[in-house]
Amino acid sequence: VRVVESGGDLVQLGDSLRLSCTASGIAAGYYAIGWFRQAPGKEREGVSYISTNDGRTVFADSVKGRFTLSRDNAKNTVYLQMNTLKPEDTAVYYCAVALFTEPPTDFSSGYLYDYWGQGTQVTVSS
Repeated sequence: VRVVESGGDLVQLGDSLRLSCTASGIAAGYYAIGWFRQAPGKEREGVSYISTNDGRTVFADSVKGRFTLSRDNAKNTVYLQMNTLKPEDTAVYYCAVALFTEPPTDFSSGYLYDYWGQGTQVTVSS
């Protein structure tokens, strides 16, 4: 299984950005995607979760109402739409594949995920 993120960029305060996460080597509908981010000097933070089976989503409080998720199972791709970006959203964003589709109690536990992407940099300038 291979996981690749893309879409990171340098944007301004209040801008929007869409990240993509494409999985290969696994059939859509049989896994979930977790999005994580890590800023310099900070611990990794769980951002959001989506099941490719039924599209159920979970969001961290820090991004709720600003970030949304969608999926295109034909392309085996999940999209993280980030709106009203803030400087504190600056981080390397990673997506990861979990071999289950039911939302876990704590989606941000990294040990639940089996395959990780290499990350994409998002920088929000004020």
